[in-house]
Amino acid sequence: MSGAGSRARSRDGAAAVSIKGLSKRFQRGDVLALDTIDLDVHPGEFVSLIGPSGCGKSTLLRIIGDLIEPSEGTAQVNGKSAHQARMDRDYGIVFQDAVLYDWRNVTRNIGLPLEMAGWDKGRREERIREMVELVELAGFEKHHPWQLSGGMQQRVSIARALSFSPALLLMDEPFGALDEMTRERLNNELLQIWSETGSTVVFVTHSIAESVFLSTRVVVMSARPGRIAGIVEIDLPQPRGPETREHPLFAEHITQVRRLLREGHADEAIEGDTEVPLYVAEEGL
Repeated sequence: MSGAGSRARSRDGAAAVSIKGLSKRFQRGDVLALDTIDLDVHPGEFVSLIGPSGCGKSTLLRIIGDLIEPSEGTAQVNGKSAHQARMDRDYGIVFQDAVLYDWRNVTRNIGLPLEMAGWDKGRREERIREMVELVELAGFEKHHPWQLSGGMQQRVSIARALSFSPALLLMDEPFGALDEMTRERLNNELLQIWSETGSTVVFVTHSIAESVFLSTRVVVMSARPGRIAGIVEIDLPQPRGPETREHPLFAEHITQVRRLLREGHADEAIEGDTEVPLYVAEEGL
């Protein structure tokens, strides 16, 4: 995956995502979720957002995805407003729940955005075949979601999000509900997909180990109101695999992220062994 790694290191040119002076206050309960966030994500990067429950990391992702609006500041994607980027299909979104339609099989779930975009049948079928191969679901095309494991359902969700070749992939704890072994396997598969597609990825997680393993940079957020406590550059060798977790830099970067979380008063999010991710519900922010 050397190509993806080298792309991700580039800071030249326009940002894929540019957040300037962004704050979000929810009127119900008068909750300040995000406070003056400034962040640029460059093309080809894999950036993880990590912090304690309620720190606003999912809120920030949803603002980038134009699912909610900021109270102050701006969010731009590929040099345009988040709303215009959504209209232009500049990004795909993957949530913790796969959000698949039970009455549609794997093929028809993956092809849904292409149907909505008006792709003709031949072009649509060719793209679906490519996506099935990319996420290694050949042989399961006619299966329905209820016939698939949780990990396979998330692969369908990722394939659907990538089906129209978005430049940006937004992922909100997509593996948070999976068991440890499945999660690590899908981490490896996601890095392979990132390498092959060249997409920029913004990824929300509660797992320190996951953030370090996947990312080119880890953005550490403070407890609510969410601010950026610090950013850790991850210079682990590419491509990454199971041996990456044994690399001396892996433990070093985990320590760096953990220290920033503590400095941001996020101790509740970083208890336990550094090698074992802690999964915590997002509490709606």
